[in-house]
Amino acid sequence: MTIFTCSDTFEGILCGVYDAWMSKLGHANVKLEIENRGNIQMFAQYRTVEVTSEKTEKVISVICKKAGDQVYEQVYRAFLSGEEEKADAIYRYLVYAITYGKKIADQIQIPAVYEIFRIDRMVSNEAHYLIEFLRFGNTRDGILFGTVGPKNDVIVLLAPHFADRLRGENWVIYDEKRKKAVVHQAEQPWFMVQLDDDSWKERLEDSNDQNAFECLWKTYHEHIAVRERINPRCQMNHLPLRFRPYMTEFQVVAEHER
Repeated sequence: MTIFTCSDTFEGILCGVYDAWMSKLGHANVKLEIENRGNIQMFAQYRTVEVTSEKTEKVISVICKKAGDQVYEQVYRAFLSGEEEKADAIYRYLVYAITYGKKIADQIQIPAVYEIFRIDRMVSNEAHYLIEFLRFGNTRDGILFGTVGPKNDVIVLLAPHFADRLRGENWVIYDEKRKKAVVHQAEQPWFMVQLDDDSWKERLEDSNDQNAFECLWKTYHEHIAVRERINPRCQMNHLPLRFRPYMTEFQVVAEHER
C-alpha cells in the first residue's frame, strides 16, 4: 500500500488526488491521507504530496468537464468537513465520478458515492442550522459580531447568505474553534482571515449596551413561551444543544444561573 499524505487544504487534497491517480499503482493499492493524522501503518510506503497550481487546475478542469459543477461543489463541501478520512473518501468518489460522469449523483448504492453524499449532507445541514441560529451582537464601533463553534469548517458557506441579507452592514462571523473569521465591509465583498489570538475578539465583543439588549431578548422569550406547552425533548430535536452556547438567549440564562 502506498499512502499519499497531503495538507488539509482544498488544493492539497486535489493535488493528492492527482498524484495518487497519476502514480499508476492502481486505485486499490493507494490511499490518500491528511498529513499528521492517524497512526503510521506498517509495511506502507508514504509519499508527500507537493501542492502546485498546475495540478490543482488540472483536477478541477477534469471534474467540471467529466462530472459537472454539482460534483465539484459536493467535493468542496466534503473538504469542509471534520471527517478524518475525508481525503481518501474524496479520491474514491472522484474515481467513480469521472467514470460515470454527471449520472454519478444517482449511484448512491456505491459505497464511495454514498460516503460523499453523507458527508455533504452533514456539512450542508450544519450550515443551514447556523444560518438559522447565528446571533449577532452590536459593538461600540457599530460592527455586527457573531461567534460560532461548528463541527465542520462551514463559515465560508454562511458568508454568501449574510452578505446578501446584510449587504449594507459591517459584520464579522468568527469560528472560535479554527481561529478564523469572515469579514464583511458594508457594500463590499466579504473575505476570510486567519487569526492568531483573541485580543481583537475581546475588543469587538466589548459593547456599551450589549448586556441590556441580551436581557431584553431573554425577557421577550420568557414572555412569549406558553409554559404548559414547553417540550424540552422537542426543543432538542429542532435546536441541538451544541448550538446553544453561541445563542444570545441561552448565554443570558447561563450568566443568570451563575
